[in-house]
Amino acid sequence: MLKLREGSISELNRFYSAMQVDFDERELFPLSAIRKAVRNGAQEFLLFFDEETFITMGYALCCTKSVYGYVLLKYFGILPWYQDNGVGVEAMRLLHKRYADRQGILAELTVFADSDEGDYFRKLRRFFTRFGYSEVPVSYKIGGAKALLTTKPLRGTAEITPVAKRLILDFYSRILRPAQLENMLVFDE
Repeated sequence: MLKLREGSISELNRFYSAMQVDFDERELFPLSAIRKAVRNGAQEFLLFFDEETFITMGYALCCTKSVYGYVLLKYFGILPWYQDNGVGVEAMRLLHKRYADRQGILAELTVFADSDEGDYFRKLRRFFTRFGYSEVPVSYKIGGAKALLTTKPLRGTAEITPVAKRLILDFYSRILRPAQLENMLVFDE
């Protein structure tokens, strides 16, 4: 049975290399910014592990401080040798349970124009749709890639379009310095 726990800073340091494999460097927060955000409570670094063997099977990094009561699932990954075995499904259920008292969970999906991950993006989009995430019509880029913002209402509403830009800026500004924020996040007007 899969369980969830908060990871330590030393575990974050080790798992950052997995994040570098799973995510394009242009959309990845610097490790120093993540460490600082985890220490001050703006983010949670979570690990999914097998209850019997204590083997870690995946991770999630969530931005948890928000003036609107939402959580941003920023990075979510299942280690390659545990993929396609239902671990991602169990992990997502654990995340929903952990944040059940929040208004909802947001997730960003990106594909860079210079990548050939179109099939992966479609599979990822189906995965989130399966869990009740719906697209929020807001146009922005993360590290130059078009971002698709999705939301899963828990206690709140799925209609966050009027405040979506403020929500995203609120999350990012708690993690990144202004110059980093300006380089990573661009909203289309």
